[in-house]
Amino acid sequence: MTVVTDLYTFALLAFTAFFTIINPLGTMPIFMTMTSSLSKQHRKQTAKKATIVAFFTIIAFAFSGQILFNFFGISVNSFRVVGGIIFFMMGWDMLQARLGNIKHTKDEDKIDAYVEDISITPLAIPMICGPGAITNAIILMEDAVNITQKIALVLVIAIVLLITYLVLIGASKITERLGSTGNKVMMRLMGLIVMVIAVEFFFSGLKPIIIGILNG
Repeated sequence: MTVVTDLYTFALLAFTAFFTIINPLGTMPIFMTMTSSLSKQHRKQTAKKATIVAFFTIIAFAFSGQILFNFFGISVNSFRVVGGIIFFMMGWDMLQARLGNIKHTKDEDKIDAYVEDISITPLAIPMICGPGAITNAIILMEDAVNITQKIALVLVIAIVLLITYLVLIGASKITERLGSTGNKVMMRLMGLIVMVIAVEFFFSGLKPIIIGILNG
């Protein structure tokens, strides 16, 4: 009975942590603005690819993240700095409404290239699978005391990302109702918010690095 209770507690902790960190509802507006002019099929394809890439990235880091970080001498703070820069560049493009340019082309190859591009970066990494999710995966995998808890952790990550996929798919209906003007306004607004998030990301990673240098 204690083993079952421990497993339930661990799974509940993991679900709460990942759902809060990944925050599907927070990702939804950015997904909407970046895919506003794509067809329903392409939006679904983008959401599917982003969540699958995020899943395998989180799992890869969960099982080998600490080893990789130690081997290459990489810190989570460095990851935050890079994530902040990527976020800022993305936010700037959104603020200028540049993300919509490629989506109006009739060239399927260019549309597929755009889907391929945004589904991996910035949607999968670092939007869904960011420094927080990676750090959380590494810590929880180390805390998992047996194989049952490790399996439970993988299942929890899969469930959270399935919910994320469903939320992103649901965003398509909202995008269609907003129309062209509504989507442009939202893109600029979200661009500003993403840039603020980027600054927070950047300095939350930079501050410990600078303190470490000064203390060293």
